[in-house]
Amino acid sequence: MILKKIIGLTLAILLLVTGCGEKSGEDVVKSVSDKVSESSSYNLKGNMEIYTNEETFTYSIEVDFLKDNFYKVKMVNQTNNHEQIILRNSDAVYVITPSLNKSFKFQSEWPENSSQAYILASILSDINNDSSKTIEEVDGSYVVKSVVNYPNNPDLAYQKTTMDKDGNLKKNEIYNDKDELKMKVTFTSIDYKASLKEEDFVLEQYITEDTEENTDTKEQTNTDTEENTPNNQENNNTTEDKSETDCEGEACKEEETENGACEGDACTEETGSIENILYPLYVPSNTYLSSSDKVNTDVGDRIILTFAGDKNFVLVEEAATVAEEFEIIPVYGDPLIVNDTIGALGANSLSWTKDNISYYLTGTDLSTEELLTIGESIGYNNQTVSLEK
Repeated sequence: MILKKIIGLTLAILLLVTGCGEKSGEDVVKSVSDKVSESSSYNLKGNMEIYTNEETFTYSIEVDFLKDNFYKVKMVNQTNNHEQIILRNSDAVYVITPSLNKSFKFQSEWPENSSQAYILASILSDINNDSSKTIEEVDGSYVVKSVVNYPNNPDLAYQKTTMDKDGNLKKNEIYNDKDELKMKVTFTSIDYKASLKEEDFVLEQYITEDTEENTDTKEQTNTDTEENTPNNQENNNTTEDKSETDCEGEACKEEETENGACEGDACTEETGSIENILYPLYVPSNTYLSSSDKVNTDVGDRIILTFAGDKNFVLVEEAATVAEEFEIIPVYGDPLIVNDTIGALGANSLSWTKDNISYYLTGTDLSTEELLTIGESIGYNNQTVSLEK
């Protein structure tokens, strides 16, 4: 009898120990939340896929975080190696395009003002704030389903976040209200003790200048009001100082090869030409193309498409140029992913650069969702701009 009691007690203890050894889904969520909240700086690496219009855009992604809301998000498009950086420091939020030597500057609450599929605090905030979240065990991991908040893209409804039982984030998937996968971030490594400093989040490290003397950045005004019209954009998107080298005869021809096309007695910088006009595949109902104009500017071709009807709007396409001096373009709005690039979303406008073409879409009759839908429907024929000298 005593032996039976001993055996029974031993089995009970074994069952208790075994039960305590496996964390529940709630335990794992709390473990991950504690890791993120206790980390003063982290480095995250992974891959992101965006699914839209039957296309998939793939990025490698790296996120640096430092307490007091310092962020640096580096995204590299795996198709064309196009690199962009979202930088938040104590000054502002920037979207930097190193290949163009340019940056948008935002006075924005990013990333707190919207869900972000690759920002750890955002993922955990959505999970912890959703009282109706579900946790399901799948293939030895926990999958947490929770609602998300994308005010600029209400089509995105919920996320599925996968964590293993050791409290490691594996992936985060974003779905629309039709249960279609729209975005997936796969985490390859997370270092919660990255030892980052404020010096790692300064804008100056991305600034390149053609001259040693000029180290100041040039800020140019780019607003979402009437003053930010296509005509004014010519001044906003180019530097004031044009480098011209006087040359004559054969000397000019020699310089033409290196510096650009020669006009008159001066050699000018290279300019861009747009071979084919790109039209949006989506246009709001009862709206039509009323005019199409091509303008030759100092830096290349500019196409102005005007649409009229129930939803009036203007689409400007022009050849993207590399700035001689680092340009900072102030924008009232937020950074936003548009297909395979990061653009600037304002109250009534959307700006982005794709395949060496800069786009500016504006219309007071358009909702944010319509701006995005029109923008994302442009350029699927992979037409690129050619740089001519």
